[in-house]
Amino acid sequence: MAGYRLPLEFAEELVKTVAADRGKRRISSLCRSVYWQKAAEGLADVSRAVVVSGFYIPSAGAPETDGPGGAVILARALSRHGAETEIWTDGFCLEAMRACASAAGFPEEKVAAADRFDMLDSFAPGAVVFTERLGRAADGKYYNMKSEDISNWTPSLDWFSVLSSRKGIFTVGIGDGGNEVGMGNLISEICDIRPDYRKCLSVIRTDVAIPADVSNWGCYALSAALSHIWGEWCGPCSGDERAMLEALVGKNVVDGISKKPELTVDGFGIEANEEIIAGLYEIWNKFRS
Repeated sequence: MAGYRLPLEFAEELVKTVAADRGKRRISSLCRSVYWQKAAEGLADVSRAVVVSGFYIPSAGAPETDGPGGAVILARALSRHGAETEIWTDGFCLEAMRACASAAGFPEEKVAAADRFDMLDSFAPGAVVFTERLGRAADGKYYNMKSEDISNWTPSLDWFSVLSSRKGIFTVGIGDGGNEVGMGNLISEICDIRPDYRKCLSVIRTDVAIPADVSNWGCYALSAALSHIWGEWCGPCSGDERAMLEALVGKNVVDGISKKPELTVDGFGIEANEEIIAGLYEIWNKFRS
């Protein structure tokens, strides 16, 4: 796959599908086709990878539904293509992430609490992908979309991005609010869109940052891009979304907007999420040679 280029037309279809500002946050308007190209091409040949996710909501006493599904589908895609892949999260989100993984057929034992920074050396990944994972703001704190400081419930897994940069490990950041790892790449543009949220924006950068309508959708789209490069569908399949959400709700995981344990992600119900998945498969099928 070395030197392979994801077609610009394919990447443009991904932008239209998962970065159309359906959530009205305007962050996804900053998404560009080249981001998908760089991310997919950088991940296509890795032999070992890590996906980092998990967003805990203190007011609900639970993680949110956006993050686990995307992390699991992307990790499963990389694993199916032969890359040794793990999912790293924190202790607050570990049980939920494992339940989500199990529901989609990704091994629970490959979901770990990243409680030591030397894990990066011991596992030695070629790439690390962050999705819906908070990145620290300029003041060193972690903020939710209500501008509340939730640092006490957010272990600093964003530090893995800094360490990866120093070690030459390829990194991707996927987010939908501006406060996630990777969105530091776009902080000036996001400040223009959300000047009121300036102090809460993540300053943590990655090699490639992908702003999407919903972080899960960003991961699904990336798995579709990789599927095109690999020549086989490794993205979300029929029934995955419901199975994962039911497993998460079974662990009292909540929608990040409603703060209720229901089969929704950022306010989007099962049907909307499955529509996105079907659309991504159609894109892959359209460009299949």
